[in-house]
Amino acid sequence: MSAVRLLVLGAVRRRERAHGYQVRSDLESWGAHEWSNAASGSVYHALKSMASQGLLLAHEGAESEAGPPRIEYALTDRGEQAYFDLLRKALTNTDPRLDQMAAAVGFIDDLPREEALGLLRRRAQAMEDWEKSIEDHMPPGTDLAEWGPVGEVIGLWTHTARTRAEWTRRLVRRLEEGAFTMADDR
Repeated sequence: MSAVRLLVLGAVRRRERAHGYQVRSDLESWGAHEWSNAASGSVYHALKSMASQGLLLAHEGAESEAGPPRIEYALTDRGEQAYFDLLRKALTNTDPRLDQMAAAVGFIDDLPREEALGLLRRRAQAMEDWEKSIEDHMPPGTDLAEWGPVGEVIGLWTHTARTRAEWTRRLVRRLEEGAFTMADDR
């Protein structure tokens, strides 16, 4: 899954209709160009690609003093479905790349509260299961320090799984306490 697709679809959805520069500016204002591969070229490529796939509808905008008319994009019904599919997948994904999770959390308020909670609880459980599966493959009483660099890699993965489960449970608690205005609160 591409975080750029989720970010671009979400940014267009937030505006209802947007041209490439607006999408790029929104993503840059969120810092997405720092933690994802949502650079200028990839944003414009994603817009054109998703328009050709029927996820976005391209409208020719009004002429501007600065040059030719800008193409504005809006989500199609397929684009809306693809957006929510990507969002749900990213919230439950155990992939170690943070760009997808960061993009999903940035748009989490587009979901109803209970659905978001259910997805995040699944993610927390998956992280706990991941940590346990790593530990289950090690002989009892294993001292990772004796395994040299391989022990450090195993330690990195168990630490990653544990801290991601903790972070996810903290977000679950915040949502349970009413953090954010969710889709069903509007």
